[in-house]
Amino acid sequence: MMQLRHVEYFVATAEEGSVSAAAARVHVAQPALSRQLRQLEHDLGVQLFDRGPGRLALNRTGLALLPAARELLASADALERAAHLHARGRVERVTIAAPTATLTDIVSPFVATMSPEDPVVDVRVADGPTVEAMLRAGADLAIGMQRPQPPLVSRTLATFPVWAYVPADDPWVGRRSVRLEELLERPLIGLPPAFTSRESLERAVAAAGTSYSTLVEAANGTIAQALAASGRGVAVVSDDARFDLVPLGIDVGGRRLAIRLVVAWDGSSVAAPTLEALAGRVNAWVARRYSPPASG
Repeated sequence: MMQLRHVEYFVATAEEGSVSAAAARVHVAQPALSRQLRQLEHDLGVQLFDRGPGRLALNRTGLALLPAARELLASADALERAAHLHARGRVERVTIAAPTATLTDIVSPFVATMSPEDPVVDVRVADGPTVEAMLRAGADLAIGMQRPQPPLVSRTLATFPVWAYVPADDPWVGRRSVRLEELLERPLIGLPPAFTSRESLERAVAAAGTSYSTLVEAANGTIAQALAASGRGVAVVSDDARFDLVPLGIDVGGRRLAIRLVVAWDGSSVAAPTLEALAGRVNAWVARRYSPPASG
């Protein structure tokens, strides 16, 4: 079976141009290195070098296999570094899964505040799945509406209002909020059922024992607001305001319609301390940007 150190000796010999220089580089005696190069050739079933009196040169096969050998060593080195980081509870990359609006209005602006010493953040759009499903799918941190069960742990991230967006010339402009009952009398523009703002609206409508007459579904919050700006109806979304629209709160039985988000991670992971610290930083960033601050 091919051994990784033999591949290292092959690359060193190819780059140094001689067995003696390669032996000095990898701190192995020259006769031992020569034997291990032959062992690698035996394991691979091909000759890698042209051998002559006092010389050793890569042949065509060796030249062809050299890039793959370098990639193999680089991958092994990356694996070792990642293992060391995980052993210390650190990670180089973190995947955050969240609904589209959350990625746009929270995660992306937060990532812009991070430093080069922080883990690189990847994101994954997750409109609809529970935080448990997001974490099972490979996310390191998951943002959603429901708290997960142990060993998953979570903390409150924020509570965001679901707004009724209307153009600046709408009759409702000048008010701070509208009642759910009167909102449902207007043509609505919402997102598909998997989105958190639509989920909150549907729950409120069901709890009130009522329904809406017209709702146009938009692919995302930006398009929903664009349609509202063009006079197609009232956009019911949680996104930040766009197109000079005016946001109105939605009163539901004495409270405001809102999305309550949590951020969750696997508490049994060796990287749990790092993930918990990152979740706390996101929470603190949200508290500074949006008021009132979220509780932990």
